[in-house]
Amino acid sequence: MPDDGLIRVLIADDHPVVRQGLRTFLELQDDITVVGEAADGDGCVAVAEETRPDVIVLDLRMPGSDGVAALRGLAGKQNPARVLVVTSFTDPATVLPAVRAGAAGYVYKNVEPAALASAIRAVHSGHILLPPDVARLLASGEPQVPGHKLTPRESQVLVEVARGHSNREIARELHLAEKTVKTHVSAILAKLGLADRTQAALYAVRNGFLD
Repeated sequence: MPDDGLIRVLIADDHPVVRQGLRTFLELQDDITVVGEAADGDGCVAVAEETRPDVIVLDLRMPGSDGVAALRGLAGKQNPARVLVVTSFTDPATVLPAVRAGAAGYVYKNVEPAALASAIRAVHSGHILLPPDVARLLASGEPQVPGHKLTPRESQVLVEVARGHSNREIARELHLAEKTVKTHVSAILAKLGLADRTQAALYAVRNGFLD
């Protein structure tokens, strides 16, 4: 894929008018390009494999295979794209399955266009867009998992990951080299058996690291 500095975005929504509206707006951004569209979850996975986007803007409710199915399909293929769920459902419980399946964040469909572009940039940079009401639901009723042997420094890094900070921001906050932070993040994922930063952030929320 060309390394032109642009954030490559795939739009997955079953409404053609929504896809066209999103494409028109996003193509106006200097740092974003739309590389593909899909109308359902299976199509999203297939197009993502073909186009290798950086960020997928994903609707949850689509006929046939839905957004959660797409997230599971992407995970099964180890596709590295960051997924931003855009949904019309305001009940946080509705989006919990998507967050648990690996979504990097979500926004509502009534979001201001500029805020949507900012959210795409944020998840592309490694941030987790997890609103407080969703975080509370994740934390409630989830059993504490004791005894994982993170070092004190690794625990500090995990907290910063859960707060949505990038490696560069964590390095600045903890007065570490960015390469050292990257090493700590890799160690955290390995020790906890997690696949990525999103899972690490959810683990931290569920297990009281932010308390």
